[in-house]
Amino acid sequence: MSYLPKRGLYPLQHNNEEKGGSEPKIILSSFLAILLPSALLLTLPVFSVTGLSFMDALFTATSAISVTGLGVVDTGTHFTTSGKIVLMFLMQIGGLGQMTLSAVLLYIFGLRLSLRQQALAKEALGQEKKVNLRKLIKGIICFALIAELIGMIVLSFRWVPEFGIAEGLFYAAFHSVSAFNNAGFSLFSDSLMGYVGDPLVIFTLSLLFIGGGLGFTVIVDLVKNGSKGFKRLQLHTKIMLIATPTLLLVGTLFFYILEYQNPNTLGALSSGDKWLAAFFQSASARTAGFNSVDLTQFTQPALLIMIILMLIGAGSTSTGGGLKVSTITVAAVATWTFLRQKKNVVMFKRTIGWPIVTKSLAIIVVSGSLLAIAMFSLMLTEKAGFDKVMFEVISAFATVGLTAGLTAELSEPGKFIMVIVMIIGRIGPLTLAYMLARPEVSRVKYPEENVLTG
Repeated sequence: MSYLPKRGLYPLQHNNEEKGGSEPKIILSSFLAILLPSALLLTLPVFSVTGLSFMDALFTATSAISVTGLGVVDTGTHFTTSGKIVLMFLMQIGGLGQMTLSAVLLYIFGLRLSLRQQALAKEALGQEKKVNLRKLIKGIICFALIAELIGMIVLSFRWVPEFGIAEGLFYAAFHSVSAFNNAGFSLFSDSLMGYVGDPLVIFTLSLLFIGGGLGFTVIVDLVKNGSKGFKRLQLHTKIMLIATPTLLLVGTLFFYILEYQNPNTLGALSSGDKWLAAFFQSASARTAGFNSVDLTQFTQPALLIMIILMLIGAGSTSTGGGLKVSTITVAAVATWTFLRQKKNVVMFKRTIGWPIVTKSLAIIVVSGSLLAIAMFSLMLTEKAGFDKVMFEVISAFATVGLTAGLTAELSEPGKFIMVIVMIIGRIGPLTLAYMLARPEVSRVKYPEENVLTG
């Protein structure tokens, strides 16, 4: 379920040069308008135990608003209760998205959104233009709060007896908000390694971030058309309903097989706990950012599987990140269509338009280019192996938050590079590309000519 796409806050449609040039700037400026004051706020003594430099505060605020979860300080011990509450608000802002919250504030003060703002919000939420935006946003807020409340209540059964009523409820609320928004922040120094065999904690958090990663459009479609049968659902919903459990199953099997005998990860666990840990890491790898085993001890093949899952990510218009499940699916089906020499890309008896196919390929190409630049830059500033650099950069870009141990050791230039990567991952690589390229609509068509490829 989701609200605004974790990558690409507003789907962009370029009908003219002015619109194409202004929307990306609006997206970036709105993000920075929240980020910079939040970073300054976190430097105040009241929010941290020993103080926080501006760079560390900027990194933490970026990680929270982009719902990534990477941290250069220990969240549980470094921040005061006030600081942790600020992080909760930032995670909620990141999960709901600026456009949703802006609309809420305007409605509270009795103001109306402009027609353009309404169109942007509806596009961002994957809804038709005729939908009632006020009712839609109210449903989003209510669903998010109800889901987080349910998660908090269930988790309190574990943590209230362990920490007491006040602290236990706070732990339950913090982790419920973090999980639902796919943020990955934890108040435990070892994330959830202490609860690796606890079904209540593991399944509750898993359901929260799996639900958040499906996408709000999927939830709406299921509510409206689910009772009418699978055939009546939208194509995007069908893709998500099939791809999500498939990825979960494949990831679980790979982690179980690859880490089964590793004494530092799954090897020391009971048979049931092995499956539970493998499932949790499979679900968490696609942008949730929690870990119940020590990822620094994973074998290289298992880390590669995790990198692939991080890149794929969650659903469009979700609280999750990554390249998006639908993007990868469209690109894969288009490739299969080309190999079979078919003319149209077809899924579930529906033809996918070539603009969607080329957009999916563009996302992959632009993302790959940005990742290469970021990895190269980080290898210049950090004394770390390529595997750790690649894992950390992809985790930041896909707004996952899992770490192989490098983030805590980053230099100041390295932290700044990761901040940029997280921002790009949050607003979307195409948004940045549109802003830099200043796309123009051309009505001139030139003669076609073949180019040798392959």
